[in-house]
Order: sequence, then C-alpha cells, then structure tokens
Amino acid sequence: FPYDTLRFPVISRLVLIGKALPYRQPAFSHFTRYDNKIFLGELYPILHTVKMTTFVASLHLPYTVGFKLRRSGRERPNLRFATRESFDVTAPVPNLLATLNQTVLATPPKTPPAPAVQDNGNFFFEPHSNDIITEEEDGHETDATDASITSRSNSIATPPTSMSNRNTRRTSRRRSSAESGFLKNASWFIEPYDQGNGGLKNAVSAALDAGVIENRTWVGTLGIPTDQLSEQTRAEIDVKLRDDHDSLVVYCKDADFEGHYAHYCKEMLWPVFHNQIPDHPRSKAYEDHSWCYYVALNQAFADTIVRDYKKGDQIWIHDYHLLLVPKMIRDKIADAKISFFLHVAFPSSEVFRCLAVRRQLLEGMLGACLVGFQTPEYTRHFLQTCSRLLYVEATPNGIQLEDRFIHVTSDPIGIDPVSLDLRRKEPSVGEWINIITERYRGKKLIVARDKLDHVRGVRQKLLAYEQFLDKHPEWDGKVVLIQVALSTTENYDLQNQVSDIVTRINSSHANLAHSPVVFLHQDISFSQYIALLTIADALVVTSLREGMNLTSHEYVYFQDKKHSPLILSEFTGSAALFGNAHISVNPWNNRQCAEAFVKALEMSPEEKKKRWEILYNATTHHTATNWVSGFLTKWDEAYEEQQRRGLSTIPRLSSKKLGEYFSSSNKRLIILDYEGTLASWGAPTNVILTSPQRTIDTLNDLLSDKKNIVYVMSGRTPEELERLFRRVPGLGLIAETGCFIRPFEKTKWIRAARSEAECEQWKSQVHDILQYYRERTPGTYIEARHCSFLFHYRNAEDMLTASRQAAECANDVNDRFENQSIRAVPVDGAVVVESTECNKATAAMKVMDILRDKAEQAGDSQTLPDFLLVIGDDRDDEVIFRWANEQRDKIPHVTTVSVGMRNTEACATLAQGVAG
Repeated sequence: FPYDTLRFPVISRLVLIGKALPYRQPAFSHFTRYDNKIFLGELYPILHTVKMTTFVASLHLPYTVGFKLRRSGRERPNLRFATRESFDVTAPVPNLLATLNQTVLATPPKTPPAPAVQDNGNFFFEPHSNDIITEEEDGHETDATDASITSRSNSIATPPTSMSNRNTRRTSRRRSSAESGFLKNASWFIEPYDQGNGGLKNAVSAALDAGVIENRTWVGTLGIPTDQLSEQTRAEIDVKLRDDHDSLVVYCKDADFEGHYAHYCKEMLWPVFHNQIPDHPRSKAYEDHSWCYYVALNQAFADTIVRDYKKGDQIWIHDYHLLLVPKMIRDKIADAKISFFLHVAFPSSEVFRCLAVRRQLLEGMLGACLVGFQTPEYTRHFLQTCSRLLYVEATPNGIQLEDRFIHVTSDPIGIDPVSLDLRRKEPSVGEWINIITERYRGKKLIVARDKLDHVRGVRQKLLAYEQFLDKHPEWDGKVVLIQVALSTTENYDLQNQVSDIVTRINSSHANLAHSPVVFLHQDISFSQYIALLTIADALVVTSLREGMNLTSHEYVYFQDKKHSPLILSEFTGSAALFGNAHISVNPWNNRQCAEAFVKALEMSPEEKKKRWEILYNATTHHTATNWVSGFLTKWDEAYEEQQRRGLSTIPRLSSKKLGEYFSSSNKRLIILDYEGTLASWGAPTNVILTSPQRTIDTLNDLLSDKKNIVYVMSGRTPEELERLFRRVPGLGLIAETGCFIRPFEKTKWIRAARSEAECEQWKSQVHDILQYYRERTPGTYIEARHCSFLFHYRNAEDMLTASRQAAECANDVNDRFENQSIRAVPVDGAVVVESTECNKATAAMKVMDILRDKAEQAGDSQTLPDFLLVIGDDRDDEVIFRWANEQRDKIPHVTTVSVGMRNTEACATLAQGVAG
C-alpha cells in the first residue's frame, strides 16, 4: 500500500494473509468510517511488532481538549466547562504580588460563595453572552483571536462537594440546537491538563526520562463533557491522543461522570477514606442513587483497556475513583498483569465497614495481583478490613484467596528532584524571591498551601495560629502566616468560618505596618510557590488525614540553604517517613500546634540543620523515580509468583516420572499430610478416629522398603495421631502443625513449641476471647489442643452470622496478640489460633537435622535422602512446599504435590488423595 491516505469502499471484513501478527485493537483504529467510506491511515502500526505496553489508568488524562473561538460580528455562546463551581476562564493568572501589596490594614473579606452551576447531575458547557464568535461556511471556527476555551474541573484530591444547594443557581439541562451545533462543529486542540493526580504524572514522567518504564499509555477521561461531541469528533480526538500523546480516552456519559465523581467519590468515598463517616442527611441519597454511576464509569475504563489489551501488557490502576476496575478486567482477562495503587489513606475496618457496598469495593481491589499503599499503616488497615469483611486469610504479605494470592505492599510516592531543579532555575523564581524578601524584610514567614476542605485542617491551623499570637505577644508584628487556600468546594460554611477567623486575627493583631495573616483564596503560579517554599521560615501542614503530603517534600528540597523546620501533622503519610526530624503535631490540639510555632521560630541553626539533613535524606531517597522502580519490581515478582502458583501453570503429577525418580534413588524422605490427603477432614467430636484400611496398608507398604523414611503431618494432637497410626510401627509423626515431632522409628515425642507454662499464659487469654464468641453464636464449639485452638462454626445455626462472628473473633485475637507471635487464621468452617513460631516447615527442618545427625554418627552420607516427596492439601502445607522447593540444590529429586484444585506453591497437583 502507498504510505499516503487511500480511500476504499466499505470493508465488511479485513483479512491479512501471511505471518500471524499479535492482534491489537488500536492498530485498526485508523480505519474510520465516514459517509460509507473508509479512510485507511498508516499501516505501519499493523505491520510492525508492538512492544509490551504499560497502561497507566487514572481518572483524568494528563491532556484535555480545548476549543478555539473567534470573536466577530455575530454573538455566539462561549463554551466554558463548569463543574460544581463556576470558574472564570477569562480571569488573569493569580498574582501573588498584587495580593501582597494590598493595604496592610485591609482584612480579607468573607469570600462570597460563587454561584455553583448544576445540571441535574450532569456536567455541561455554560453559555456566556459576552463572547462573540463566528462560524465559517465549513462549520468550523477559524479563530482570529484564538480565544481558547478549555476545561477546568476539580482536581483528583478535591474534597466532597454538595450535590444540591437551595441557593444554587440551576441551569437548564437542555441545550439549544444552535449551541449543540456549535459544539458539534467546534475546532479543537489538545493541551496539557493541569488538574488530576499531579504526583502520579510527575512520577511517571520522571520514570520515563530515567528509562525505568517504557512504552507507557495513559488511560483516562478528558475532564470535559463529551455527550455533545459528534462521533467523528470523538474518533479524531481519540486518534490524535493515541498517536501523538500515547493516551487512550475513556468516553462515558456526562451523567455517569458527575454521579461518579461529584456524588459518590466526593460525598461517600472521600470522607470514608479519611476516617470521616458521612452521616449527614444527604449521604443516604448519594449512596442509593450514585453507586450505579460509579460502577458505570469503572466499567467504561475496564472496557477501554480490554479493547486495547494484548498479551504481555501490564495494567496499573490508580486511586479510589477506580476501585472496581481490577476485578472487571480480571473477569475478562484471567491472566492479565494488573496492579492497583491507592494514593489516599485507607481507613480502619470500623470506618470502612460503614459502606453498604464494602464487599464489592474490596473484591474490586483484589482483582489485582499487587495492591499498593502509601504507608504500612494503610496496608495493615486494608489487610484487617479484608480479613474482617471478606473472611479471608490475611498474612503480612497479602491476602490468600482460594485461587490466587494477592500481594499487598507499602511504597511511599515522592517528588522528582530533577524537574524541581530545572524549575527553580527559572528567572521568575529569583524575581519572586527578591520581591517577597523585600516585602517582608525583618519578619518571619510561616507558609502553608492547602485545599480548603474539612480534611486539610486549614481551620484548625488558623485557630492554633490565633492562640499562638494571643499567648505569645512578643511575636506580635514579627511573624506573618501566608496561607494559600485552593478552593474546589461549595462548602460555604467552612469558607465563611475560615474567613471569620482570618478577619478576627487581623483585627486583633494588625497595625499600620503589619498584617499577621495573608490569606490567598486562590492558587498561585509555580514560580511563586517555589519562591515561598525557598524563603519560608517554617512550613505548617495540619491535615486531619492525608495519604502523602508532597508539599512538605518539596519544601524540604527547596530548603537546602535555609534549613527551616517543618511542622507536620502526625496524621499524614509523610510523617511516617520523616521519623522525628519534623515537628510533629496533632491538629486537633490547638495548644500543641501553637507551641510548635514557637519551637520552629526559636530553633537554633544547629538543630535546624541537623533536622533538615534527616528530612533531606528521606526526601531524596523516596523519590518519584524510586517509587515507580520499586513498585514495578515488586509487581514483577508478585505476578511471577502468581503465575507460578496458578492452576493453569501447575502440571498434573506425572506418575511415570515420579516412579523413575523413586526407583533410581537410594534414600527417600516422604512427608504426607493427613486430613484431606490420606483421610477426610473432621473434628474428634464428629468423626471416628480410625484411618481407612487402604491408608494403613499403603503406609505399611512404604515402610517395608528400608530406603523409605515416612512422616505423616497433621493438626491433631500427639495422642490422637498415636491412636490413628498404632498399626503402623516406626512411622514418623508431626503433630499440631509442627509443634510436636515423633522421629522416624522412635517412640518419644519432641516438643518444638514453647514450654507448656509459656503456652498456658496466652492460651488462657485466647480461650476467654473464643468463649465470648461461642456464647453469642449458637452451634459453635471450641477445640482445645496443646498449642492451639480451633473455633468451629461449620454447624452453626446461622452461617452468615457465624461467619461474621468468626471474622470478628480472628481480628480480635490478631489485634490483641499482634506482638506475641500468636495469630488467628480463618479456614473453611473454623478459625485456627496458633503460634507463628512453629509450622510444618520448621518441623521438616528439624527432621532433616535429625537425619544429618544420624548420618554423621554413622559416618555414612549415603543415609541422607536423595529423594523428597511432600503431599498436602491445605493452606498450612504451603510453607512446607516452599521449604521443599528450596531444597533442590541439596536433594537431587524433589517433588511437591497439592491435592485438589487450588492456588499453591507445589510443583504438581493431584485430583484426589491416597484415600481416593
């Protein structure tokens, strides 16, 4: 085919004859249908092998679409994107100098609430009569003045907004035909989008520059209404973003986006994820009607990615807007390489359980093979929540499901020092440093920049600053707080409260030459932002809850000359990284925050530098590039392990090959699980403690060969195992999951667990907990063993209630004995409470030690096994499978077998055990 564009008749079927190529839907995106014609674009993407793609899915793309308008003689509506607030896109760029040069006695007035634009749950373009445009004959605007109209929506981390307000001006949802026609034919262009998850965008860009990640494709929405865009315009935008910006557009209904973002995300998920239960009257309405919008938008993301996915791609999904996407993709592509990272905090289980759709959200996240959080605290909350609400086994490394193991990790995101160095060298930064320094010469500057919402703690900060000035009059006239407040909310009550506090402070402590608070209810340019962080005498962050505060990281980086201290809320994720080098505050404690101001302002230069060096080391270690690199490494490891343990990759046991290994070996160690492998599982109260005759005969046949050393492992007590296998003399036994060992051809038991006295100390406390739940759950009972307990609820009268009680019981034990090596694990129909110090792997290691000692005493290394066979069926057998697989460099022939169809670390599977 020629390289230039060709025109063909309608093609009903396209057949490529030749070598099979990796199919990829985007390769065919160049075939676009116009008026019964197909324009064939470049065939280059089809005819070349496509590399593995990393899809980075976030709510907003780093790019959006602007529309070019033209002013002329005839008046036409201006297209302006309106969300929950009204933004004036013709307003000048915020000027810090103009604000700082205002009369010092002037106190900031109460910010008048901007009339919110509402469209019955939909985004829309708001017409303005003062913009005059003209259309050319072809229907597209050719703009003489290039008045660019682009979207301005709430950022990713915006606070909850009100769904309805009696004082809100409502705009008709219906558009005139002239307005719709204008939008349909409007000339558009692609431009960078300044909203969204800036930390993620910077991190991915830095990783690309460093070569950590290759062939990245963004997936997200445009951040503008798209219902009125024609199919042709949508297709053109899609191709332009795909080809020029490596981005996939997710198109959804405007109503879906509004209901998802402004209603469910901001009114339900945002408060809950920041440990604030939404209990106002609107919450129930949001939860009832907006969940369907949340599902719809998540499904649109999943469908977009699935259409573009090819074998070998990896999918990285971000933040609480897209919690359902991992499972939605997993349902369609079972072996997809998916990870999820939550950038905000994750609440405690007590708060998360308040959500009506809590199970759906958790199961959606567990569709990934790796789930990441900012701090270990959030990771622990997630594990506890899954254990309590989903009744699954939560280990320190992740969640064990029946068919998969989901790894869970904590990786704090960071800043990009390389790009910050470039930005700070811009001439405008130096100019602003000189201007601000001159304006506040002789005064101490305390700087803050926050979104104005109930989570960022601006109100608490101002109250503490007021108390600081009241209690320390010696600082009157010597210190100024510059608070930059980014408002993206309709919460006028909070705005008015903050404005009243600012007015009160300035009224009480200002004079002719000084105003103690400069309150900027707007954002500032990045050069102004860098200048403020560079010359500040302190940065104060009083967030009530926050994932990772990157403003504090940037402040530390820009303080390489001044070394000013950092006042940081203990409820931010960044506080976990900085240790005690910052001044930690509880934002709810006004007195403590006020004293923190004094400590920061009076700190000696030596202490400042010492603290700053610790902060700087933490900041430069946890960079954006390191975050991407570290997460991708863990992702690769998690996916490889999941593939290795997956049912589709584990072969059935080859009896022929096993027989060859068995025949050629000189000494064999065989370790067999009892319950579920040699016999059906059950408790002593409801099964007869006898082994099937076939099991007894098989074990005796194995022991008749002097080359075989046979052990049976079980969770039962030593007394029970002796009764079970009294007709198999010489059999080695491992009781209570590794706590007791009876060596091969011996009669005396070895206690591998703690002493009986030590066990009784924790057992008495655990028994009280189990008894509490047994009394409240009819049909349950407690099985006591020497070193463990089982709380059985298989025969409970109400299984749903019993399952919930069992999960509560497991969490109660795990919380209370977290530091005592005791854990509770939910299994099928029971909760096992046991010590983590002993397991089947430690028992196997002890068995090997016994065999080595025997070989040394005999002076014959031939008595060491050269054949190892381990067969089991349960979750507590995974540790011995892992141990056995690690022995391959020491033992020539190692075979690990899992009975049944389940996710496992064994290298082979069996449909049934010996008894079958």
